[in-house]
Amino acid sequence: MAPRVLVSDKLSETAVQIFRDRGVEVDYLPDLGKDKDALLAAIPNYDGLAIRSATKVTPKIIAAATKLKVIGRAGIGVDNVDIPAATQRGIVVMNTPFGNAITTAEHAISMMMALARQIPEANASTHAGKWEKNRFMGVELFNKTLGVIGCGNIGSIVADRALGLKMKVIAFDPFLSPERAIEIGVEKVELDEIFRRSDFITLHTPLTEKTRNIIDAAALAKCKKGVRIINCARGGLVVEDALYDALKSGHVAGAALDVFEVEPATSHKLFELDNVVATPHLGASTGEAQENVALQVAEQMADYLISGAVSNALNMPSISADEAPRLRPFIAVAEKLGSFAGQLTEEPVTGIVIEYAGDVGEMNTRALTSAALSGVLQPMLGTVNMVSAPVVARERGIKVDEVKQTQRGAYETYIRLTVRTAHLERSVAGTVFSDGKARVIQIKGIDMEAEFGPHMLYVTNEDKPGFIGALGTILGNAGVNIATFNLGRRAQGGEAICLVSIDEAPPAEVLQAVARLPQVKQAKPLAF
Repeated sequence: MAPRVLVSDKLSETAVQIFRDRGVEVDYLPDLGKDKDALLAAIPNYDGLAIRSATKVTPKIIAAATKLKVIGRAGIGVDNVDIPAATQRGIVVMNTPFGNAITTAEHAISMMMALARQIPEANASTHAGKWEKNRFMGVELFNKTLGVIGCGNIGSIVADRALGLKMKVIAFDPFLSPERAIEIGVEKVELDEIFRRSDFITLHTPLTEKTRNIIDAAALAKCKKGVRIINCARGGLVVEDALYDALKSGHVAGAALDVFEVEPATSHKLFELDNVVATPHLGASTGEAQENVALQVAEQMADYLISGAVSNALNMPSISADEAPRLRPFIAVAEKLGSFAGQLTEEPVTGIVIEYAGDVGEMNTRALTSAALSGVLQPMLGTVNMVSAPVVARERGIKVDEVKQTQRGAYETYIRLTVRTAHLERSVAGTVFSDGKARVIQIKGIDMEAEFGPHMLYVTNEDKPGFIGALGTILGNAGVNIATFNLGRRAQGGEAICLVSIDEAPPAEVLQAVARLPQVKQAKPLAF
């Protein structure tokens, strides 16, 4: 029986025809995604769901989707899909991460130009029959400094276009290597230097816990007077109230915004200001981009439904159907080891070494490496998936090495991941036990054994009496319940590591209290 796909948002006719040409039955109902009750009633009949941004794939929809095997998002953002719920049901979630990069970059450049020359306001004035030539005094882009926050795929295209306009481009991106910066012609700087030096600042980073509110009141206060802000990335990167105040005071000369914290933004106090250019999330809205992502998602979904091939999946790597059962637990280990290292790494990553010892070295290590890279990069970049992670790492000049070797030590097979920055090297190793669960077996060369929990507390400390009691007291007094408690040390009285699985994310004040303990060198929350 042929697989059946529902297209619940507007997709091009060519994309719909691709499904039919590949032997997939397709129902094109572009308004169905706006009606959650109708979608809920229809979804049990389909093997695939192709969407854009209007369809909200909630846990309720996923629970009703008893046949669903794949969700394909034509575009990069998957905020409208509950990926954990889909993963739990074994539904592959795909996106098209590179199909609209040029369009979005061009929109950012257009917004910068419109802001510099006050084009929207001047256009409205001229349409109203006025001729206010002296009112609209703009600024040149030539020789100005553009600060790019996030210099990945889209950010590097924006930088290239800005260099063509003879601007000076400086960039902040924790994953941008000095060599890659030289290659694309930008100066790599720290975030504070972006604020201090830039005449224009443009954002091209995903929304993660590390990037949320990256431009707040404190950041704006560091900016030079007269700075102009462009955000065509994600709402929530800029604190809108702080931006409003800075615009009102004149410290910020203008802002161009394509995205907002709450969308659709049909009313907003920023709209009251003449020096704000606003568009309704048009970054990817060109005919070429819409066609590219629609065709790409149709090809990917058809490939998966017909042959089992997986591309651009956010919740699983590219693997064949026959190797999946054996590989899947080691994919979980690789991704969690990468996430462990990524969450603890604050500096730009320059290199990653993944060591496969024993039988795991005979498996599909390309998929395992993709999973590990995805884990390392996701804490900072958010939308990276197991397929795009190698591309993202290469774009940022991160050197990735695989090492395969025979069995070493007490474990028959294991994976060790080492992350290198300019100033440090951190390694973590793990394996799969007979119960099929992933375990940490070594951190920074210190042997220990621990399961990964949804919420964990990682502490490095001096091996001195009283530490365990003090830590337990802090957690107990805060009502934080301990699920598991694991310890390891390099030598008696030397460096030690404590890995605690807890029932909920630790509050900031608890972390601060732990960090103040005299034996503690570092205390960090981890989430898996």
